[in-house]
Amino acid sequence: MDINAIKLEINSDIQKVSSAFGLEEFRTKYLGRKGLVAELTGSIPTLPKEERGIFGQQVNQLKNELLALIADKQKDFLVSPALSTSSSCDISMPGISQQPGRIHPITQVINEICTIFNRMGFSVVEGPEAETEYNNFTGLNIPLEHPSRDAFDTFYLKDYDKMLLRSHTSPVQVRAMKARKPPLAIVVPGRVYRPDAVDASHLFMFHQVEGFLVDENVTFADLKGVLEVFAKAVFGNDIKMRFRPHFFPFTEPSAEVDISCSICKGKGCPSCGRKGWIEILGSGMIHPNVFKHVGYGPKKYTGFAFGMGIERIAMLKYGINDIRLFFENDLRFLKQF
Repeated sequence: MDINAIKLEINSDIQKVSSAFGLEEFRTKYLGRKGLVAELTGSIPTLPKEERGIFGQQVNQLKNELLALIADKQKDFLVSPALSTSSSCDISMPGISQQPGRIHPITQVINEICTIFNRMGFSVVEGPEAETEYNNFTGLNIPLEHPSRDAFDTFYLKDYDKMLLRSHTSPVQVRAMKARKPPLAIVVPGRVYRPDAVDASHLFMFHQVEGFLVDENVTFADLKGVLEVFAKAVFGNDIKMRFRPHFFPFTEPSAEVDISCSICKGKGCPSCGRKGWIEILGSGMIHPNVFKHVGYGPKKYTGFAFGMGIERIAMLKYGINDIRLFFENDLRFLKQF
């Protein structure tokens, strides 16, 4: 190749550059990985030995001249202080501020709950949202024909056999007990999915915290003590708590837990349905069948479990009357927390 002809072409091209973008195109054409200089360098081994040294020097000189041309041309696109002060942009005007972010109220409540139980010796464990049918139902003493399954039946994954979006965080109880041996004290926060109609108190997706403790000689009294510490830490020392008999397939005996209404102090108001009490969670002693499914000896070990909806706790804690507000991303609402 004729180096002098290439130099003439370079001088012609550099005169046509009128912007920083154009200069970058010029640089890529001549100095890029597939540019002209790279092509010239790659052709050196094909030359006769006596010509290689001289041609290599010419290519290096051409490369240095190109670098000098580009550096000189860049000065044309730099804004000088004189130009900036005379432009229409007033640099003394305040900039556009960015609003500081906040932790979502649901995340705040999850962190608070996990911290409370962590102080009592519970570990925080998370599990997958796409779960096996066995872990979500059968391992928790909810066989296929069980009537309670209708309320929990959830979204199945089309291309995966017997896989679904978990309807509670309790499957992690099965996973953790299969992987570890007692003593265990674990809380499990996470999203869950149920085919509920959306209204002021229901969503098809919400958050839950499951907790369980397994060891020798664990009693219902231990469960009551742990939940009382939790309830007073979240809602204040003035609240009262009661247990009502209930049915859950994976616990026996089972109970729902109520606290006295913080608004009317237990006297009865519209917020608590004039009852003076508000339900906050379900609980009970882990069913022996669950222990059998995970390989624990039900005669040797006992344990308790509890579960709560995070949105419900947050609504009671902050006095919110519509669960949908948490997911509408309205900054006017979220800024309050």
